[in-house]
Formats: sequence, C-alpha cells, structure tokens
Amino acid sequence: MKPKKNPNADIGRNSSLYFMIGLTSVLFVTWQSLEVKTYDKESMALNTIEVIDDLKEDVPITEMVRTTPPPPPPSAPDLIEIVEDVEDIQETVIESTESSQDLYIEDAVVRVDDVDVEEVEEDIVVPFAMVEYVPVFPGCEIYETQEERKECFNQKVQQHIIANFKYPQAALEMRISGKVFLQFEINTEGYVSNIQKRGPDRLLEREAVRIIASLPQVKPGIQRGKPAKVKYAIPINFSIQ
Repeated sequence: MKPKKNPNADIGRNSSLYFMIGLTSVLFVTWQSLEVKTYDKESMALNTIEVIDDLKEDVPITEMVRTTPPPPPPSAPDLIEIVEDVEDIQETVIESTESSQDLYIEDAVVRVDDVDVEEVEEDIVVPFAMVEYVPVFPGCEIYETQEERKECFNQKVQQHIIANFKYPQAALEMRISGKVFLQFEINTEGYVSNIQKRGPDRLLEREAVRIIASLPQVKPGIQRGKPAKVKYAIPINFSIQ
C-alpha cells in the first residue's frame, strides 16, 4: 500500500534543526543587545550676549579749582649791619659740692635708746609633715601624740572628700577622668586658703577646689610657740566605672 503523503512534503522532518537555529539566533541577538554601549549626549548651553554699539553716558562736568601759589620767602637784605655787644655779661660761678681732705665732718653720736626696733612677724609656711604641732581637725582632740593627730587629720580629710564628692555631669558625659593634685594652706586662724590645683580638665579642677574649700575650721598648727601656716597636699582621683 502506498503512502498518501509525499515524503518530501514532511514538515516535521527538520523541526529540531530549525529549533536549534532559532534558539541560536535569539541568544545571539540577546548577547548583542547586552553588549551595546550607550553614551550620554553632552548638552551645550549657549549664552546670548547683547552688545549695544551706541553707548551713551552722561559724563559729569568737573570744574578745575586753581589755587594761588604761596608767596615766595623774603629775600636777604643787600646790606648786613654788624652790631657789637655793649652790655657786659656776668658769668655765673658754680661752687663745687665735692668734699676734700680739708673738710672736717663732725661725728654724729646715736644712742641705742633712740633707735626704735620693731618686731616683724615672719610669714613662714611649714609643711604638714614638719610642723611641731599639727592642725587639729574637729574630733581629733582625743589623741595625745602628734603622730596620732596626723593620722586622724588625714582620715578626716578623706572622709570629707568622700562625703562631699560629686562627679561633674558635663565631665561625666564627655568621659573625662583623671587625678587632680591639690595643695593648700591652713592659715593661722584654722581656715583653708591659697588653694592650688593641677588636673586634666577645668571641670575636675573646679570640683576638687569646691570640696577642699568646704573643709571646716580646724585648730591651727603651732611652730615655735606661735600659730603658723601649714601646707597640706592631697590628690583626688576622678574615675568612671
């Protein structure tokens, strides 16, 4: 039995070949479209300047002021008369004030009773570790020896610093820390004076001075039987934990 269709007219015979050709063409076109480079066109702006040929301006009229020149200086006279001095000039004699060997100076006799002698109090500042009798902090009177009173004074100052310590808020926010070294004097009346400070920041120095300035009045130190100024030094450590 003969087939009804012509074998040359079979359309699906080369369908796979046509599919591969179409797929290759599509991939080639896609690849070329991705490789195409585009450039932005530069836009040029032209500024138009209008120039006026006929430029007319009103020029102000100025007036030249002419000043008269100064008169010439007077000329010297043709004939010069020479006048002789008639009056006698009296010379002034200056006496010498220097002393010579012939001048005798009488010795002045001064008695001891005529000389007034005033006692000048010496303003001596004695270090805390070398003073004869240390300042007595309130509450340290119960101790008798000087070593015990020194130890008690140091403890009282430490307790005062802890009780009145307040970290500055601005320094806390800026994370400022460090040690402030203080040196001050306890005057002859028992008050704190002449506070000197040295620290990493002014905020910490100001707080340390405030704490030391609030120390209570103490019994002044004694040197050579008289009240004396006593120098004391202490560091205050500001640390953030």
